[in-house]
Amino acid sequence: MSCYDRKDLGLLLLRLGAGGVLAAHGAQKLLGWFGGGGIAGTSAFMASIGYRPAKASAIAAGTGETSSGVLLALGLATPMAGGIAVGTMAGASAAHAPQGFWSQSGGYEYPVALGLIGASLAVAGPGRLSLDEALGDRLDRTWMVPVALATALAGAAAVIGARERRLRDEEKDGEPDGDEAGDEAGDEAGSEAAGPA
Repeated sequence: MSCYDRKDLGLLLLRLGAGGVLAAHGAQKLLGWFGGGGIAGTSAFMASIGYRPAKASAIAAGTGETSSGVLLALGLATPMAGGIAVGTMAGASAAHAPQGFWSQSGGYEYPVALGLIGASLAVAGPGRLSLDEALGDRLDRTWMVPVALATALAGAAAVIGARERRLRDEEKDGEPDGDEAGDEAGDEAGSEAAGPA
């Protein structure tokens, strides 16, 4: 079977598009590319929305988006790449949930869409126009899909749960918890540059 079909081309386009968007968002957070805030600006944003330690959260979010995006675009380790996208976008969705669903209001519509694309690619596979196919699907086994998605969701639930508890405690106490919240929380540039996902 040397002929590629519509499904393979469609999966390639979806992988390149979603993977490119995820990688670009990660590069904004990690490197300050494409108008992003880099680690400093993203750390300030993370502190302002309750993800602490802020710098570690910024690095985790940027690394999650960049790695999942690159891997999805290449069609390499697709179950793991999709799982990373799901976990990272779950964290972004939780941060945007207070603004409702629609993205024009700052809601979680966009990160949910990217997370669903990541999950769908993990389940469907990357298609034949992929590095997974070229490597004999060694990193794209059926058993890897539920393991990757369950691990990502469990990790995201733990991080989001810790954030929610911290925010509730801060609301009761009336001030941010920890030394990372201080100056970083008020950095407008970081808040704007970090973006929605």
